[in-house]
Amino acid sequence: MRVTFPEFRLGSVLATSFTATLTERRGTPVERIPTPQRLADWLAVSGLAVDSCTAAQLDLARELRESIHLAATAAAAGEALPAAAVRVINDRSAEGRAAAVLTPEGKREWRLGAAPDAVSDVADALGVIAADAVAVVSGARDGRLALCASPTCRAAFFDTSRSRSRRWCEMNTCGNREKKARFHAGRRGQPGPAD
Repeated sequence: MRVTFPEFRLGSVLATSFTATLTERRGTPVERIPTPQRLADWLAVSGLAVDSCTAAQLDLARELRESIHLAATAAAAGEALPAAAVRVINDRSAEGRAAAVLTPEGKREWRLGAAPDAVSDVADALGVIAADAVAVVSGARDGRLALCASPTCRAAFFDTSRSRSRRWCEMNTCGNREKKARFHAGRRGQPGPAD
């Protein structure tokens, strides 16, 4: 029997896309990387392909994901960054060995470390994600951190819209769900056609 997993939520910002591998944090959480292979799949679609992933590496990835979420949430709310989260992000960033390379088509790709085993490849991929988190949380990238307006989500996302006024992490999920709920609530409060 084939096991199916929830689809990935992929955005244009690596660090916050990685935090979206756990969604609905304040509702019924949806884990999008429940297995080591699923983490390897996410890394591949994010341009950080690795040969394989172990359970221990999945644990490190989840620790990084939660640290990025905590730091990004604090930054979006204008609060002090949690020291433990900063330490994890910095450690993963320092451990990674990856280089940005230019393709003949003029695109940026990541070349993970040249180590022959996949163990360092996952560490290298996590290092790229952590380095992106440093850029996002520190304000080095053009945009702003914000928190999703959905009460069941509250994910930190990086808003690069022109007005910097996005309200939801994803319009197709949280935004549509919230607008639909408001619409139905408004209809219930209106008099019916026979009234």
